[in-house]
Order: sequence, then structure tokens, then C-alpha cells
Amino acid sequence: MNRVTTRISPEEVARQMELCGRIAEMNAARAAAPAAFVDTYGCQQNEADSERIRGYLRAMGFTFTDREEEADVIVINTCAIREHAEQRVLGNVGALVHTKRRKPGQIICLCGCMAQEPHNVDKLRNSYRHVDLVFGPQALWKFPELLWRIYTRRGRVFETADDPGNIAEGIPVVRQGGVKAWVSIMYGCNNFCSYCIVPYVRGRERSRASADILREVAELAAQGYKEITLLGQNVNSYGKDLSEGVDFAELLRRVNAVPGDFLIRFMTSHPKDATERLFDAMAQCEKVAPVIHLPFQAGNDRVLRAMNRGYTREAYLEKVRALRARIPDIVLTSDVIVGFPGETTEEFEDTLSLLREVEFDALFTFIYSPRKGTPAASLPDPMGKEEKQANFQRLVDLQNEISLKKHRAYVGKTVRCLVDGRSDDVRNNLTARTAGGRLVHFTGDESLIGGYHNLKITDCSTWALFGEPAE
Repeated sequence: MNRVTTRISPEEVARQMELCGRIAEMNAARAAAPAAFVDTYGCQQNEADSERIRGYLRAMGFTFTDREEEADVIVINTCAIREHAEQRVLGNVGALVHTKRRKPGQIICLCGCMAQEPHNVDKLRNSYRHVDLVFGPQALWKFPELLWRIYTRRGRVFETADDPGNIAEGIPVVRQGGVKAWVSIMYGCNNFCSYCIVPYVRGRERSRASADILREVAELAAQGYKEITLLGQNVNSYGKDLSEGVDFAELLRRVNAVPGDFLIRFMTSHPKDATERLFDAMAQCEKVAPVIHLPFQAGNDRVLRAMNRGYTREAYLEKVRALRARIPDIVLTSDVIVGFPGETTEEFEDTLSLLREVEFDALFTFIYSPRKGTPAASLPDPMGKEEKQANFQRLVDLQNEISLKKHRAYVGKTVRCLVDGRSDDVRNNLTARTAGGRLVHFTGDESLIGGYHNLKITDCSTWALFGEPAE
């Protein structure tokens, strides 16, 4: 397990920017500015990675489009966390053969976690020959070099070597909107939960220097961003590979001290590394949102051991109690896997009882999806799909009941919210988020977008709140 962080030198990053300039010169000679389409699947880290890909593309002289048929370069940033996500990507990538047939010069790139899985690389190499460039997350920093090879040499390019990972600073970023921003503070994972492919495709844990993170946060605050989310596969492990003596709790305090009117969020936290030191920092830092996503995955100790989660049911509950003692109104969300290999319905009852005890505000629920190359994929799995589905539905029904109860408690209250965009609800034109991350639909002037405003909550559903401006 390599904890030594490989840092890409400023000279290497400068070379990538030089190649961006060369491609920009080529693009400037075209009759019309070329367009790029970047499609992102999966987690917030993938969203942050796509912002860096867009940054490079803009430096190369590309404009952006949301239509594949208009694009000169298509980049598909993929997720490998579940089989359904992979199949969806492969279906959409397969359909691109038609756009490339109509536009033969189109360059199709596939990157992200799927590109780091050998079996998927073989599929792409042999069955998706219209894909020109395939590269994993650890090679993102040299995207300009890889694209330059496509332009100047014949043949396809595959950059998918097994790599423990790296840190590269100075890559340009194109963010979506001007209200919320992602800031990656670390990459990779050392936990090796038995069901999870992430450590194999994103490499070992590696942390950015705190000075680089604080510089980026200060720039975002100065630009007027109102919500900054610190990202990592396990943010609680931040700093373990550095000699700075700055852990995640201390980093939170330093980010909190950056001048500006913004809210700090973070994800994801692994329960085994969630400490009272972290909870104290959350409680004492006024900019840190009163919300934490703390995946527990299963409520039974035997299943947790089989998952290699590193904590027990009681240890998890103790952390919840310690957190609520410090922040009574904390919004708590979590993940649950139903039907892990060998889980019995009796053991699943422990998951339901934990839900009743904790009463999460929201839950992200999944039926176990085997990932090739992980230890759990080879475990015996006697429970049938119908029984798994029945357990899953019981979980969803119970959580919906709890979420509705939680949301009803907001009705009649006035809550400070960040108005973050336009709503897809036919009755309302705007959306907002409470400090705890609860979605609010309401009707108001679009000039409210990007600011904090008081909203009176008038109604709710299981999944959202409804309100009106209180000013």
C-alpha cells in the first residue's frame, strides 16, 4: 500500500499547457471554432475531474456543446461503482458510432474509472473501435499530450497502466455555474472494502498540500462562490501521506478562516475515521454546513466484517450520538447496500433496526452489484433476486416514512437557503438548498439565484420541501 504521493512537477504541467497552445493554433486555423462535448457519469469527484478536462479543452481553443453530433471531440467520463452504470456507458458509447459515421473526423475519448478496469479496456479495444482515446483517472493530468498524439500520429491511444496515483497542480478548470464549486482535497482510497472497485481504479490515498487547497478556496470565495464542497474518497484520511501535521479537522478550521460569505460542505466520510476531533471542528466552525454523509452500509456486525468496513454497529451508533451531542440539528445521510453476498434476511433486520434508531434524513440505497476483481465478487451469494428486491423495498419504504416525518418538521419554519438554480417542478421556477442540504422548490424572481435568502416552508413531500420568499 503506497502512501508516498507522486507529485507531477510544474515543468510537466507547463508542458501540457504548451501542448494546449499547439492544439489551439491548429484549431484557430479551422474555418469555425471546434466544439467539445463532455459527458460525466458517477460521483462528485468525476464532476470535478470533468471540470479540469473542460479547462484543458478551453485552453486548446474548443467551445462547448451539449449535442454529440455537433462535437469535434467527445469525452465520456465514466463510473465503475455498479454494473448498471457501466452498461449505461457502454450503450451510449456504442451509439456514438453513428455520430462518427456522419462526422468522420470526430475524436471520441473515454476516461474515468471504467478506463482503469482491464476487462472494460479489452471490450473497448476489441468491440468499440470507434473510440480513439482511453485513459484512466491517474492519466488525466496529461490529457493534452494524449490528444496531441491522436492528432499527430495514426492509431488509437490507450493510457491505462496500473498506477498508484499522483497529484498535479495548475491544471485549468471550467466550472459549471458560479454558485457552487467542487474542490478536490485528496484522491484515491486505502480502505479496500470488499465490494468496492474504487481503490483499484483510483489508486492509493494522496492529499493535496493544504496551501494549494486554501489558495483555491480563497480564489473561489473572491469570485463569489457561495458553496464550496471539499471532495475525497475518504476526506477523513486527509493529510496522512503529508508531513504537514494537518489532518482533516484542522483543514476544515483553516478553510473556515478564509474570508468570504460561503458554506463549506464535504464528502465522503468513512465512519472508521470520523473522530470527535472532526465533530468538534464541525460544531465550532460557523461556515461548515450542519450535515454529514456517513455511510454505514449494513447494520449487522458479521456483514460489516465481511465488507471489511473497519467498525461495528455499536461503534457507528456511538459516533452518531457524539455528533448529535455537539450538533443537535445535524442532517445525517448515509448509504446502504442490500443483499451483500451471504447476508440473510435476519441479518438485514439489523439494518432496518439501525434505521429506526438513527432516523437518517435521507438514504442512498443500492442492491449489491458484484465488481469484477473485488473480494466480494467471489463470495457465495445464495439469496435470490426476489428476496433481495423485497428487502430493498422494505428499506425504501421505511426510509421514505422517516424522510417524510423529517420534512414535515420544517413546515411553518423560515429557513435561510442558498438559491441555486431553476426548478424542474412544474409549480415552481426556482430551487434552493437549506444549510443541511434539503431541496426546496419555490416561485420567485430569477435574480435571487446565487444568493442566500429566507424561505418560509409551506409544504413538503418525501423528497423535497416547498416554500415561498419570507422577505
